[in-house]
This record gives sequence, structure tokens and C-alpha cells, in this order.
Amino acid sequence: MPTATPTRAEPKPLIVIVEDEVELAALIAQHLERAGMNTQICNRAAHAFRFLRKNYANLLLLDITLPDQSGFSLLEDLKKADVGVPVIFLTGSIEETSKVKGLDMGGDDYVTKPFSYAELTARIRAVLRRTENKADLNVTKNVRISDEPFDFCGARITPERLEISFADDVTLKLGRKELGILAYLNAHAGQVITRKALIHSVWGIHADVKSRSLDQYIVKVRELFSAHGLDLNAFRTVHGIGYIFDPKGVSKEGR
Repeated sequence: MPTATPTRAEPKPLIVIVEDEVELAALIAQHLERAGMNTQICNRAAHAFRFLRKNYANLLLLDITLPDQSGFSLLEDLKKADVGVPVIFLTGSIEETSKVKGLDMGGDDYVTKPFSYAELTARIRAVLRRTENKADLNVTKNVRISDEPFDFCGARITPERLEISFADDVTLKLGRKELGILAYLNAHAGQVITRKALIHSVWGIHADVKSRSLDQYIVKVRELFSAHGLDLNAFRTVHGIGYIFDPKGVSKEGR
């Protein structure tokens, strides 16, 4: 009798709980773990910031009032550090202005204390579903298939079909990372771009990608354009820093 192949368990989402009330944080973690989630408790904003800089999390439960920093301020710092994570604000405040501010800042939901754990779990699952569906459209961290086509040094890039079209009527499939690189350069024309910024923008801030890997993709992009009679003189290396895409020829960097 054939042995049934065991099904792989779905990975548990990691929920970071930023709450200075120790007992409440522990209770929230207990209920979420019973609901099939992993948790990480941070009782201070600084702890949460350090953790999220180094680790991927599926969702952040963020108390607005913390001893060392407000939840709003922590979210701003995370955005500046290019750490993207869905957020549900937790607060004892029932003021509408506070709720509106949290949502305007990019919060995905807002839960007022006291709350039922069943409702909190349901809200977390709803946000996770929305963010997962949104991520399905991502080609790379910085490109979605719904993005508009754009021109780059004589070629037409169409994210929806992952295609690049040349003036010689040749249309080819474009690799995801090559598309991400071209889209980032196009969006930051005239600016010096560090190698780290380019890697983080295309692969994500938590990706373990070396400069050598980036170099290989850059070479592939240059060879692709060269094969169709297009030069990339506007895309130059800035030694010791990174690159610049200078289509208007106004910068002396990389010359």
C-alpha cells in the first residue's frame, strides 16, 4: 500500500507585538500563538526598531503610547529605514483624530483597548490576507505588474508583460531583477544611487545580496541594450559609490 506523501505545513506568520504593558503583551501573544501564529514581544520602541531592521515580520501590532517613543514616531522611523510591514495600531484612546492620524500614516487597521482577542485575531487575519493579495502583484520590491510602461534609452519597458521592446521591432522577455533595476534607475534619473540603495530597492532590505551579484545583473542589462544597437552612456558607474542614470547629461558624475 503506497505511503501518503505528508503535506507541508503552512508557515506561521510572525506578529511583532509592541506593547509596554508586560502582562497584556503576554496575553496577546498567548492568544495569537493558539491561533497558529508566531509572536515576538517588544516592550520598547527601540527594541522593535532593532528587531525589524534585522528580521522579517508579517505584521506589527503597535501601541501608540510607549515609554521611549510614540508608535507614530516609530512607524515614521521604520519608513525612513525602508522597513515595510503592515501595521495595526493598539491604543486606549477613542479620539477620532488619533485614529485618523494612524490610518493616514499608512496604518492598516486600528484597535481600541479593551478589545476581544477573537476580534483582534480576525482583524490580523484580514490585514494579512489584504497584504498577501497586494504582494501577489509584485514583480520585485519596487515594481508591480500594474505599473505603467516607460521608456529607457531607446527601449520600451512593459512591466505588465515583463517585456522590453527595441526600435528594431524585437520584443524580449525581461528578467525580474533587470526590470527592477531599470525601473529604479528611471525613477531616480539625475541622482547618484548607492549600490546598497539599489540592492535594497530591488531585492528588499532583508535580502542577503552581494555587490558581485548586482554587478552581474548590470552587465546583463548593458549587454542586452548593446545587442540591439543602443548604448547606455547615460547610465554610468560612480566609483566607490554606485551609479547614476543621467539621460539629460547634466551631471559630471561617472565621467
